Amino acid sequence: MSFTWKKLGVAVATAGLLAGALAACSDEREGDDTPTNQATDGTGGGGGELIGIAMPTKSLERWNRDGAHLDELLKEAGYKTSLQFADNKVDQQVSQIQNMINDGAKVLVIASIDGTALGPVLQTAADAGIKVIAYDRLINDTANVDYYATFDNYKVGQLQGEFIRDALDLEGDGGPYNFEPFAGSPDDNNAKFFFSGAWDILNQYVQSGKLVVQSGKAPATNDDWQSIGILGWGTDDAQAEMENRLNSFYTDSKVQVVLSPNDSLALGIAQALESAGYTPGEGGDWPVLTGQDADQANVLNMLAGKQSMTVWKDTRALGDAVAKMVDEIVTGAEVTVNDTDTYNNGVKNVPTLLLDPLVVTPDTVESALVESGFYSAEDLGL
Repeated sequence: MSFTWKKLGVAVATAGLLAGALAACSDEREGDDTPTNQATDGTGGGGGELIGIAMPTKSLERWNRDGAHLDELLKEAGYKTSLQFADNKVDQQVSQIQNMINDGAKVLVIASIDGTALGPVLQTAADAGIKVIAYDRLINDTANVDYYATFDNYKVGQLQGEFIRDALDLEGDGGPYNFEPFAGSPDDNNAKFFFSGAWDILNQYVQSGKLVVQSGKAPATNDDWQSIGILGWGTDDAQAEMENRLNSFYTDSKVQVVLSPNDSLALGIAQALESAGYTPGEGGDWPVLTGQDADQANVLNMLAGKQSMTVWKDTRALGDAVAKMVDEIVTGAEVTVNDTDTYNNGVKNVPTLLLDPLVVTPDTVESALVESGFYSAEDLGL
């Protein structure tokens, strides 16, 4: 039962790192939020084992892409799949995972909603001999997570911080600039890595006065990131928070740079800026605005001058890697990881496969996203 790699050329940003690891053995979209259960016999090399795929929601574009891609790969490899979306409700995800266990899943791939809430159901999985891969979000406070596959999330934040530093010449004569930082969902383990990566670069400029946080919402340390977190990564909540900051602290001045950890927040922040009369383009006053995920609406915003960059994690490459890990588990092969020290979930260091992210700017949209096939030119109006 060998796994067939059919998605060649996908991992533009991750190919080198992943190849090294293998040699050494890492816009909101409208949609139907009704959970789906797709269990279909595949025709590839697998033996029909059931693989459970638990995704957090269909309301973010990336989870639709991730779930569909992994589901397709596993079916092509000969596995049955149960693909579930939990509408960002923890109880619903727990119930879905329990159903997968009851149905006899061999492996569970879980992108958790709350990384601390799955301990009891994963104990049930362990008792049944089911292996668990945490997909892009570490599952915490349990011994019953076997592997973790993700992008280098600290590096995501570093890339955002470095972009701001370089765009504003903070190492040189740039500044002072009015700056507003945002952080991700307090219940998402990845959010602290995103923030820490950026803050380790940017906080020195806050302390020196080159970046001025008029709202006062500048965490004193990395550990205080949750104080500015947006629960559930909500676009509407980010818009409301940005509107509040603009109305309260920028009546006589302009914000000039905003740290957004991902595209769903950046979308809401951009909507708030537009409503407040900020204008993009040459001669406009649109601030530097970061993001992550290369969601279609945000890429379109980038091309329109309403977002400065996004950190692209080619989730097709993540799906490819996880599908291979599933096959390695089922066949008893050595599972591919490249980090066994960094990701401690409060109980143990979880063996991890890390992939590299890539910065995309308006100037590199076509070369990075279109030429790789992630989007068509028509998708982006190019």
